[in-house]
Amino acid sequence: MLRKSLSVVLVFLVCACATESPSRSVSAPAQVRQPTLVNESRGDVPAVVRAVVDGRTVELDSGERVEVSLLAQPAACWAAGARAFAEKWLLGKTVRVTALTPGEVNLRLEDGTDYASLAVREGVLRAQTAAGSLAEAELGAAREDRGLWGAPCNGMDATPTTTTTTTTAAPSAQRVESTESKPATTVPSPVVTTTPPAPTCAVAYRVEGQWQDGFQGRITIRNTGGTPINGWTLRWSFADGQSVRQMWNASVSQRGSAVAATGVDQARSISPRGQVEIGFLGTFRDRNTAPASFTLDGTACATG
Repeated sequence: MLRKSLSVVLVFLVCACATESPSRSVSAPAQVRQPTLVNESRGDVPAVVRAVVDGRTVELDSGERVEVSLLAQPAACWAAGARAFAEKWLLGKTVRVTALTPGEVNLRLEDGTDYASLAVREGVLRAQTAAGSLAEAELGAAREDRGLWGAPCNGMDATPTTTTTTTTAAPSAQRVESTESKPATTVPSPVVTTTPPAPTCAVAYRVEGQWQDGFQGRITIRNTGGTPINGWTLRWSFADGQSVRQMWNASVSQRGSAVAATGVDQARSISPRGQVEIGFLGTFRDRNTAPASFTLDGTACATG
């Protein structure tokens, strides 16, 4: 009887174990690391601009500071204008951001406008490269003297020269006393006038031939000073978006309408009362107006 009772108990325990569900271990969910905009995310990401550093550099609400791709550094004489433009269009606004390289992005406004194209088209910033759609936008801004292409920058990177006007006071009367009893007389103070120094250079610009969309130019540079000029750079800006394609007696660089020509070889030095000539081939659209002014190593030259 005891053996039978033990058998019944064992059977009951075995059945109870068989019906109990096996325990399962539950692991914690894996941590998902969100990608940062600049380093990992490449897509079209919405962001808010919370600060403007300059015309092409902004800080996003993620805390990342980024530069807008394809835009050159703001020109010194238009830096304040470029920043004000960026604040108007970007500060506190939601933009669409596409990361290209760490710290460099494309920015689109809420209506889909590309910020780089807008800034270059309005003459606020220059393009990094003289090719593509941004180069066309820059050419249009230069042709219409928008932003930094107009006064006071005129397409140049240098800070504009500040002109100081000196006002000469009216002659003051000096009372001259005599030992004798005579009426007092007045002696006017001398008026000193300052004549600005004459330019030490003179430039003559000539178009020697012109055809459809092209022309050949010649520039004569004269040293009107009393000392030799050893190594020089002549700068000017075209008014109608002309471009220099080839130059001789000088090496040439051009950003938008601003041109810089540096003397080479036998044309590198100009003796007192001497002169050199440089020639070039260029292109133009519609009009081909001659440059209004020239500077030689930063000094304004007489023209004619």
